[in-house]
Order: sequence, then C-alpha cells, then structure tokens
Amino acid sequence: MNVLIKSATIIDSKSDFHNTTQDILIEKGRISKIAKKIKKPNNCKEVKLENLHVSQGWFDSSVCFGEPGFEDRETIENGLKTAAKSGFTTVALQANTNPIIDTNANVAFVKSKSLNNAVELAPIGALTVNSEGIDLAELFDMKNAGAVAFSDYKKPITNPNLLKIALQYASNFDGLVCSYPQENKITGNGVMNENITSTTIGLKGNPNLSEALQIARDLYILEYTGGKLHIPTISTIEAVDLIRTAKKKKLNVTCSVAIHNLSINDSVLTDFNTHYKVLPPLRTQQDIEALINGVKDGTIDMVTSDHNPITIEDKKVEFDYAAYGTIGLESAFGVLQTLFSTKKTVKLLTAGKKNFGIESYAINETEIANLTLFNPDKKYTFTEENIQSKSKNSLFLDKELKGTVYGIIANNTIAL
Repeated sequence: MNVLIKSATIIDSKSDFHNTTQDILIEKGRISKIAKKIKKPNNCKEVKLENLHVSQGWFDSSVCFGEPGFEDRETIENGLKTAAKSGFTTVALQANTNPIIDTNANVAFVKSKSLNNAVELAPIGALTVNSEGIDLAELFDMKNAGAVAFSDYKKPITNPNLLKIALQYASNFDGLVCSYPQENKITGNGVMNENITSTTIGLKGNPNLSEALQIARDLYILEYTGGKLHIPTISTIEAVDLIRTAKKKKLNVTCSVAIHNLSINDSVLTDFNTHYKVLPPLRTQQDIEALINGVKDGTIDMVTSDHNPITIEDKKVEFDYAAYGTIGLESAFGVLQTLFSTKKTVKLLTAGKKNFGIESYAINETEIANLTLFNPDKKYTFTEENIQSKSKNSLFLDKELKGTVYGIIANNTIAL
C-alpha cells in the first residue's frame, strides 16, 4: 500500500510534526516521508480532503459485535467496517457472545475473523466460565491466544474472594482484570437512575449507592492483592471520588466512562424512549459534571463508546423489558467534540492503548502508519444515514454533533 496524504494537520504530541500541516508519504505500510510538499510518486494513491487532520489511530476499550451467536445484532465483518469509518484502528471486543469467549479457542476464532482487516480486533476474554461468576476461566491460555483483558460484560463479580483470586493469579502474567461496578442486591430491579425522574414517571431506580459500594469493595481488594484492576463505565460522583483517592494511594487502578454518560442526563427518560435504556443508567447533571471534571484531571483514564448493537425486537417493547445498550462508534467523535477541544478528544480516544497492551505508533518517519483521518469542525445532525451498524439503537439520533471522520489507514490498508 502506497499513499500520499496531502496537507494534513497532524495532531499527535509524540510527533516531531505536532500541530503542523504536512504531506505524509506512506509506503508499504510505513511512513517514509513527512514534509511541507511531497511530489506524488508513481503507483501511489493520493488523499486530499477538506480540512484534513490526522492523529494516531483511535482505540475503543468496549465494543460488542454479537458474532458468534447474535449475528442479527451485528457481525464482526460489518462491525469492523463501522469501526474503521468511525476512526478506530483497534477495538476491544467484549465476550458477551454465544458461546461466551472464555477459552483460547474462542479467542482465536474471533481473531481469525478479523484477519487482513484495517482494524485490529483485540478480544476481551470472559473472567469466569460462561460469565456465570462461579469459576475462573482459562485466563493464562486466553492471554497467550491474544486476549487483552478479562471481563464478564455488565456482570459484577458478586463473590469478593473470586476477585481476590483473579487479581492475584492474573498478576503472574500482567493480566488486566475488569470488574463491572454494580452491587446487584442494591440495584434490584432498577431500570434507570434513582432520582426525581424515576419517582415522577414510576420506573424502579438504580441508585448511585450500588456503584459506590462495589467500587469501594473492589478497591479494598486491590489494595490487599496488588495486580491491575480496570473499572469500566463509571457513572457517578461517588465513583470519581473513590477512584481519585485510590490513585493518590498509588493503587494500580484505571477506569473508563461511556461517552453517553458524559453528555445526556436522566431527564430525557420522561417519554420512556428505550434507546436511552443503558447500563450503567444515565445519571443526573451533577454526576455528569463530576465525570467531566474527572476526565479533565485524569482521574478517568479513557472514554468508550460502549458500543452495543441491540435489535429492534429487543428495544421496541415496554421499558422494563427492553434490553440495555446503545450503539456508539459512529457518534463517538462527534459527541466528544461538543464537550472537549480536538486535542483533548484525540487524547481521550488514544489514551487506553497502553493499559490494554495495544501498541502506539507516533506520526514520524519510519514508523508504522496507524492513522485516523478526520475533519474536526464540520457540524451536522446525527441521523440513521450516519449509522453503518446493522442495529440502529442510538441515543444520539437527531442530536447536533461536531466533527466527521473520513476513515483510517492502518495494517497496510486504506479504509476511507
């Protein structure tokens, strides 16, 4: 693959050309030259786009594609195309498939489905057998097969001794354990945030206390065992405070926040729109402000789209019975751009790589080309036409967003 990118503004603090507009020549998957003007060589594709910006390729630490078992929701093939068009060069695939990704063979299978693709698929292996929370899965074997972390998607570890053993065991091979922050007995049958809105419309509430109790417990266990703990998709003021304190104590803990939890509060649920039924639930504006402050001061390490395609049959039912989840890859950049500067947005979309063991490549000569191409300034209304996923369950439909993605150049492949 040979390609010449013309007049691109480089956004990469690790690059010698950060914040400058350059031509970038890529030959056989590597950046061979960066300069103000480069003459197009023979047999070379030229890329020239409006207000073109490039950064290191983006990473999403939590996506679901359904396959194997739930191809009606999404397939790996189309999911990776969606990721590429959304600017992501690597996505971490959750294990909530059928069968659950809980063996090295299952990890190898999903990786094989992504061969020769521009987007790297990084499987997350289930922490427990069949994600049932009883016995640890084959963590070491899955790590050797390519698993980047271990998690029972949206299922908390109810047995504290199991988390203790998982952290101790995984520390022998630098494994990353993820613990979903919810205390089920406190959550009960709650389907939205417990607040004035839930009382007003008569839906059962899921309180902040549920998240805070689980995180406090997990942090005590981490302090006792050592190891590496990742707490995905926090959503509350209390979670931010607990993790901030833990980091001051030098505990090896990281966390993420779902992009929709940074931008939409629970007041939108008054019309019972099931697109807004997500887990953790949409919280209050005060929680949102605490989360944004946590992002700004580094307490929150990364953002995720928490992309989870759900079929219309599972969404177009009564709110209590609707499935949790929203797609988010296609809207991720445009939403973040309404909240943060372009430089901060790019930093958030690349920040999780190190923690999940994903290689980073600076935009410098001789480096492997792993690039996202985008226009940060274009404003538009997000509609179904912007959705490439098979499922259309987005809670950002008809929202005004800022910034569009052209695609990616990665893995010696152009996906524009």
